[in-house]
Amino acid sequence: MSIIVVDASVVVKWYVIEDFRDQALALRDDYINGLFKLASPTLMPFEVINAVRYSRKDISPATLKAIMESLVKYGFELYELKGEYADLTIDTALENNITIYDASYVALAEYLNTTLYTADEKLIESLNKKHRKAVKHIKDYKQK
Repeated sequence: MSIIVVDASVVVKWYVIEDFRDQALALRDDYINGLFKLASPTLMPFEVINAVRYSRKDISPATLKAIMESLVKYGFELYELKGEYADLTIDTALENNITIYDASYVALAEYLNTTLYTADEKLIESLNKKHRKAVKHIKDYKQK
């Protein structure tokens, strides 16, 4: 089965109404229907919960806990920053002058020889040609 890497900017759209939410939900639905696996660095759930928390001032602890539980139930393949993947992450960050956080998603897609979907246009623009090949904007996702 194929695998796709998603970053927090895509997964947040499953919980918050933002631009390109329809495409993010289409990707999620295709995953739920078993068309591919989803992978992310282990930091992704933290980033999602943090982004959702700050997206709504009145969000309750119960809602955040429910979202965290749903992230666990989705069953992402979460990758720890170690070994060859860690080396690739550091190289990617330094070659593109981006954060280790962002580089971990790009490097994971390269490590798994697959595509990263992101809604972070600034990240895409920051990548050199070599690394940009592995990345697509979520607006370009077509439901299967």
